Amino acid sequence: MKSLAVFCGSSKGASAVYVEEAKKLGKELAKRKITLVYGGSSAGIMGAVADAVLEAGGNVIGVMPDFLEKKEIAHKSLTELIVVESMHERKAKMAELADGFMALPGGPGTLEEFFEIFTWAQLGLHQKPCGLLNINHYYDPLVALFNHMSDEQFLHEKFRSMALVDVEPNGLLDQFNTYEPPTVKTFITENQT
Repeated sequence: MKSLAVFCGSSKGASAVYVEEAKKLGKELAKRKITLVYGGSSAGIMGAVADAVLEAGGNVIGVMPDFLEKKEIAHKSLTELIVVESMHERKAKMAELADGFMALPGGPGTLEEFFEIFTWAQLGLHQKPCGLLNINHYYDPLVALFNHMSDEQFLHEKFRSMALVDVEPNGLLDQFNTYEPPTVKTFITENQT
């Protein structure tokens, strides 16, 4: 893996552990020579992970819509900042640049980004790993929801296993390195001919 897209909050969260673990991830990415691809902001845990990569000598590519860049929240010290016209273009560009996708704690925007890229994997539009860095057990309710979706047969178990989860950056990155994508989703059932 040469690059990783990280989706995460533009807030720091209620506990200092969110920033601490984001920095831990950033240092590990630089150590492994994995380029960070992210939303380009200097705020919240977005800024913390980018700062940690940069401080450790790594590369960071930010992708930001022009309306946000004009609000002066763009990180000023990135290796590269790509300014696009829309949120849709941002996600497409990040997907193009990344070899994998990881969600750190965040709000609705983080979940929307993660679910879209997860759905693209389920449909076979890419075969890259998708994971949740479960800092402070933030994603426990989401993991329970994935399990519930699978139990209720709205998410096939082979696709449930696509959502990699770990509480430690190293553990999740190691899972990414051994990830084997499932076969592409089909809408043909056993009863159809």
